[in-house]
Amino acid sequence: MFVRPEIDPVAFSIGPLSVHWYGLMYLLSFLVGWGLAVWRTRLPHIRWNSEEVGDLLFYVVLGVVLGGRLGYVLLYQPGFFLTHPLQIFAIWDGGMSFHGGMIGVFVASAIFGAKTRRTFFQITDFIAPIVPVGLFFGRIANFINGELIGRVTDVPWAMIYPEVGNQPRHPSELYEASLEGLLLFLILWIYSSRPRPRAAVSGAFLLGYGSFRLFCEFFRQPDAFAGFIAFGWVTLGMAYSAPMIVAGLIMLVWAYTRVDPNTAERESEAR
Repeated sequence: MFVRPEIDPVAFSIGPLSVHWYGLMYLLSFLVGWGLAVWRTRLPHIRWNSEEVGDLLFYVVLGVVLGGRLGYVLLYQPGFFLTHPLQIFAIWDGGMSFHGGMIGVFVASAIFGAKTRRTFFQITDFIAPIVPVGLFFGRIANFINGELIGRVTDVPWAMIYPEVGNQPRHPSELYEASLEGLLLFLILWIYSSRPRPRAAVSGAFLLGYGSFRLFCEFFRQPDAFAGFIAFGWVTLGMAYSAPMIVAGLIMLVWAYTRVDPNTAERESEAR
């Protein structure tokens, strides 16, 4: 059994400016993601260049930040933010929704595609293998802030969160960082290293993230403002993740059946 280290949410200060771990992790995710995206342009079947990657990153950053925050406001606590509107801008305190960020990236991808004449799936197939990096850093930020804590348990690796009591809990943020972040990254990075039918990589991401998130929700304490929303065990995270699994499966079937992937005419990953 372990005790979660008490870490100051402020990483460092420069005069009156305080840099929070939350913001620092977002910065790291964007920098590492940019580096990985540039690396992907070296693959022979990837038809992107480093200049396009920089332009795309600008749109993705906006989509993640705006979509993630607005998604949290609208999907999780609309009543609270309706009465405390200024708190919408306090992103340094946490409160970002992955599902909202994903929608924001979808919108950003559509706008970028319209400006560059790239199809939606050309863009999402390119960035999907990189997204888990941001998820990893985001979950580490959650752990540092002591938020999104796990359920009470007696497993040997349980962790006590002093700020919420002395009961040992699942370190669910670390579960999510490992599965939604590291493992999903490895799966998608290897899978996308060879040409795949259009939309297959995007479908694999939706299926992988939805499955890992749904699994981790069984160990994560439900949000206090929502609790269990059905049957005494279904959480909001499960409700938002289940459609992703279905969508991912449909996209994979569609990608591999609309054109025979074993023929030379297969549509490869032209991105």
